Amino acid sequence: MRVSFPFQLEATSGAARAATFTTPHGAVRTPCFMPVGTHGALKAMTPAQVADTGAQVVLANTYHLAQQPGESLVEKLGGLHDFMQWPGPILTDSGGFQVFSLPGVEIRDQGVRFKNEKTGEVMDLSPERSIEIQNRLGADIIMAFDECTPFPAPRKLAATGVRRTLAWMERCIQAHARPDDQALFAIVQGSVYPELRAECAEGLAALDCPGYAIGGVSVGEGHELLCQVTETTAPLLPANKPRYLMGVGLPEDLIACVGYGVDLFDCVIPTRYARSATVFTSRGRIRLTQRRYRRDAYPIDVSCDCYACKDGAFSRAYLHHLFAANEVLSAILCAIHNVHFYETLMTKAREAILEDRYADFAREFMADYGPAPGGKADSPTR
Repeated sequence: MRVSFPFQLEATSGAARAATFTTPHGAVRTPCFMPVGTHGALKAMTPAQVADTGAQVVLANTYHLAQQPGESLVEKLGGLHDFMQWPGPILTDSGGFQVFSLPGVEIRDQGVRFKNEKTGEVMDLSPERSIEIQNRLGADIIMAFDECTPFPAPRKLAATGVRRTLAWMERCIQAHARPDDQALFAIVQGSVYPELRAECAEGLAALDCPGYAIGGVSVGEGHELLCQVTETTAPLLPANKPRYLMGVGLPEDLIACVGYGVDLFDCVIPTRYARSATVFTSRGRIRLTQRRYRRDAYPIDVSCDCYACKDGAFSRAYLHHLFAANEVLSAILCAIHNVHFYETLMTKAREAILEDRYADFAREFMADYGPAPGGKADSPTR
């Protein structure tokens, strides 16, 4: 029997949705941004700090955890929740995206052959092996092993990816040894070809999976094409199941795609940008290493109540100094702020949907935020 987490659609505003679904480790309120902890940890953040941002679900990476420390050790030490000391829901990806990105990878109907990045050993990753690893890691949500088509891709290559994705999904279902407590989500592929996306979505919907993801986006196609693919694909997914847009993205991407009916998002951007001094504010994003912030007494964002900003806690000048001095606290404070910014954005989006004013909310947010980095964001007043 395949688990299907209880899913309650609470409100819509246009195509935007507010819902709640319940996992073995707690309820998830959508729209929801899921920060990424590739190796079982968010970079520069403790689990308590992640929880304080309002994050509900965190991600971990199947490929990297299988390489080190190995799924056997994680299982022996109580599974991923105990291993990383995260009490809430966890999602693991299939490892396919990382493997397909390796040089010299061989993609065949059986699976993928590649060289271990550290040892050089030739290894294979198949739908069965990916599911075995994820079963042993023990996340609440696990992802199907699919073929992530690169961009740009000719239609023939994208069609092959759809064929493999559908065939591999059936193998994933057969291999799934923990269907009672792990929800296996399917992934829709098809590149930028609407008819291939429709074919893939239809085939996967017939399998009645616990949740559905849109994959193969945020791979270089740009904001406009990302929006086109999402807008046409999201309505094809079952309305009574969670919808997840993988690897997206920037605040403007999230705002647009919530409007197309997406429930779940993930991306490394908040923590990755934090380590390079780029932070998000209600008026755009700024880079704190710029000279203009050397004497700036304002916090990152005067409208933010995260640990780094609340009551003017840490000034931009102080953060500028920390980056110049190569102090690790710079990344910690900026990661806390960025993840909190994303979580707050999703909370406000949810409130707007519940009040049936999402279109106005999205328009007002983008009018203040602006499409480009810098600019209005450099002004602390609002």
